[in-house]
Amino acid sequence: MSSNSAVQFQFEAEVIHWRGPSPYFFAPIPEQYGEEIKKVAKFATYGWGVIPVEATINGVTFGTSLFPKDGSYLLPLKDDVRRKCNLTAGDSISASVAIHLRGR
Repeated sequence: MSSNSAVQFQFEAEVIHWRGPSPYFFAPIPEQYGEEIKKVAKFATYGWGVIPVEATINGVTFGTSLFPKDGSYLLPLKDDVRRKCNLTAGDSISASVAIHLRGR
């Protein structure tokens, strides 16, 4: 991970389906990156612990916010992104993520 105006990393994950009150699909960020994200979170978050990011999967780039979960984070996968990438629960993905830092 670099520490200029953006922190960038790539990871592999299996898409999960959150069956809560608002069903949603996520890619869990591996814990090793979760630790690094926590170190820069205060320079990126706009509150509530969520961290705005720009992510790319299969050439589709989109803006979203990481959600803290169990010591790491979840990358939400919007329906239009899932359709463009043909993704559903259980699929393996390779994603790149950029966290743009403020006031650094």
